Amino acid sequence: MQGLCILRGAEVFSPSPVGTVDMALGGSRILTIGPDLSLSARGVGVREVDCRGLRAIPGLIDGHVHIAGAGGEGGPSTRTPEVTVSQLLAGGITTVIGCLGTDGYTRTPVSVLMKVKSLRAQGISAWMLTGAYQMPTPTITGDIGRDLAMIDEVIGVGEVAISDHRASWLSPEMLVDLASKARVGGMLGGKAGIVQLHMGDVKDPLRPIYRALEISAIPIGQFMPTHMNRNAWIFEDAKEFGRRGGRIDLTTSSYRYFPDDETKPSKALSLLLEAGVPLDRLTFSSDGNGSLPLFDEGGALVRLEIGQPRSIFTEMVDALDQEHVPFESALAVVTRNPARAFGLSGKGELIPGADADVVLVDEDWQIRHVICRGRFMVEDGIARRGTFEGS
Repeated sequence: MQGLCILRGAEVFSPSPVGTVDMALGGSRILTIGPDLSLSARGVGVREVDCRGLRAIPGLIDGHVHIAGAGGEGGPSTRTPEVTVSQLLAGGITTVIGCLGTDGYTRTPVSVLMKVKSLRAQGISAWMLTGAYQMPTPTITGDIGRDLAMIDEVIGVGEVAISDHRASWLSPEMLVDLASKARVGGMLGGKAGIVQLHMGDVKDPLRPIYRALEISAIPIGQFMPTHMNRNAWIFEDAKEFGRRGGRIDLTTSSYRYFPDDETKPSKALSLLLEAGVPLDRLTFSSDGNGSLPLFDEGGALVRLEIGQPRSIFTEMVDALDQEHVPFESALAVVTRNPARAFGLSGKGELIPGADADVVLVDEDWQIRHVICRGRFMVEDGIARRGTFEGS
């Protein structure tokens, strides 16, 4: 249980602009927001933090991070490490969704679950997706629906690969079966039951989703295809998918490594909005600690990079400064939108009753403070270190 705290005089964005006001935090929640606030409680001290000259934004939500490591496309030496608390805090990330990727054989959802528990114990809000690239996809209990219904930390399925040379062959019926189990399991567990799909480089990549929709009553919003800016043709297809009501997740880590192939996420956001895609269907995620492989035309690995969680913060700022995306829109894709997509109550907004997940930045977008559920995890630019990270 955290104490009482007042953040004084920050310019607050909810992500919509609120004004230059005070924010009162109590325990893990936001109590109230307004001018000249005062708090008192018998026997409880009130901490006041001078935030004049700072902007307060909701803690960022990263919906696709390989928190327990990933990779391996280049052999055992290319397995990527687990994410650290300091990596997340460096990007203002207060909530993370963990997943497996290519390797659903030697890595398991159980290891992701334990990493979720570890991050929670260290102060970060964390959930996970069950499954991996392959079908049948690995689970914890032996069944997708049962994982969602019975395990609190499991809120969806993914990333299951389609339209990729590393993907299993999924018929439309198999994709419908996957989505229906996620949907029913989510209903029983009170969760969104999102199916996150890794999108590869095959032409006409969204066809498997469209075919599944044609033969079923699954709503289009049940699917969340990710890496939708990875090449020119999938990005063009994304515009129509978004206009039809589909979710579009843009990956922020890989552009810097593959600028000739990918659409820069900040630019992609601007172009999608211009194309008439509703803002509430758009999200950024980092693919943090995931392997970012480049294959040649014969399928041989050319090189391998690693995703950085901080990239969602960087691309959010670039959307503001370089693409002149409205402030609320740029913030929404890393705060409110993923919170609603994944059904995370109390996340993604700075409003009374919400979790006290707050990032305070200066005029140069340097992170000064990060508060996770009322606990200062970054203070005056100095981050707490996670277990075994050292001093």
